[in-house]
Amino acid sequence: MGAWSAELDRLLAGNESKAARERLTLIRLFEELRGLGYAGGYDAVRRYARRWSKERGTSTASAYVPLSFAPGEAYQFDWSHEVVLLSGTTVMVKAAHVRLCHSRMLFVRAYPRETQEMVFDAHDRAFALFKGTCTRGIYDNMKTAVETIFVGKGRLYNRRFLQMCSHYLVDPVACTPASGWEKGQVENQVGLVRERFFTPRLRFKTLDELNAWLLDKCIAYAKAHRHPELTDQTIWDVFEAERPKLVPYAGRFDGFHAVTASVSKTCLVRFDNNKYSVAASAVGRPVEVQAYADRIVIRQDGRIVAEHPRSFGRGETVYDPWHYVPVLVRKPGALRNGAPFKDWVLPAAIERVRRKLAGADDGNRQMVDILNAVLTDGLPAVEAACAEAVAHGVHSADVVLNILARQREPASPANIMTPAALTLRHAPIADCARYDNLRRTI
Repeated sequence: MGAWSAELDRLLAGNESKAARERLTLIRLFEELRGLGYAGGYDAVRRYARRWSKERGTSTASAYVPLSFAPGEAYQFDWSHEVVLLSGTTVMVKAAHVRLCHSRMLFVRAYPRETQEMVFDAHDRAFALFKGTCTRGIYDNMKTAVETIFVGKGRLYNRRFLQMCSHYLVDPVACTPASGWEKGQVENQVGLVRERFFTPRLRFKTLDELNAWLLDKCIAYAKAHRHPELTDQTIWDVFEAERPKLVPYAGRFDGFHAVTASVSKTCLVRFDNNKYSVAASAVGRPVEVQAYADRIVIRQDGRIVAEHPRSFGRGETVYDPWHYVPVLVRKPGALRNGAPFKDWVLPAAIERVRRKLAGADDGNRQMVDILNAVLTDGLPAVEAACAEAVAHGVHSADVVLNILARQREPASPANIMTPAALTLRHAPIADCARYDNLRRTI
């Protein structure tokens, strides 16, 4: 290394002082050294780094048996924790990793948490990308999949996790505890993705933008890099050849986590440190909250009473103003200061009527009558009625409701034209005396 040994010492020492997830590989250190002007080869850097590690007692030696997988035989799944910037805020995201063992095709998606519904969503999105799955899935002993670990390979799997595996026709296999080499491919993928995708720290506005970028990066990496064993082909080429051997994609698994909850008198259900509104008719009876990775569905007696985008904050309240419209019939004054109606964005025509009614003494009552009509006639019909009323220079609830009533009336029957062949040539003559002739003949 000559004069470059001091610079390499500095790079190695600085790299070792970083957190494990932020460390660069030796190839990246070599590239940095080349960027500083080093003209030597990688082998010299590798030998020097090995001696440097031995002197500090940081090198370890382990022996493993190389594994080989047939096309469509197995995939591996794991989680990693990565640090990103979302809308200027430093956030720790949980990255789900799926890897096809034969082709080495990779899939990565970031989530706010590692809960079971996130596991379901990650599997579905990966299998949708692959257009199929393998007959065997290799996992560590994550709590969302394994409830009890017995001696050897015996496991008691979570009921919902087994339902997902049955849906996709996958046989789950859990690794021996503390034996990461049993799923070494996905363990290596975690390091590769951290180095090449998440370093330097990523910056995005939303998690959806981050995940769209990660998906593009996975495909681009597979198309640009050679398969480690079939070196004359890229990972993508081997993946395309493996696709026909996969178990066909069975469609989306209904992957939710369900809990029972009560409904408060303010039409709110508490779940995961947040509150979500439900239809006013659901008050007083228990509901089932079905938590998906990105949304919340609330059912009562099998009927959906609310559906919201999922919030991952704390102490937040998510309203749907339409849930409270039936309550306004009894309390129209709540339309002005009710929390669910704050910053409520209505269709343009309805909003114009609302502004015009704001100055009327009974404006709230009239507006409530119009909003209540949405529950029976539908939003498009009410919006059209409001637009027609405004076009005629009026804005009262009576006019809008009258327009809606006329729209509900059945259409006038169409005029039927009598064909010429059925037209009477001689008009009938009204002569009741002819009936007397009939009586006499009888």
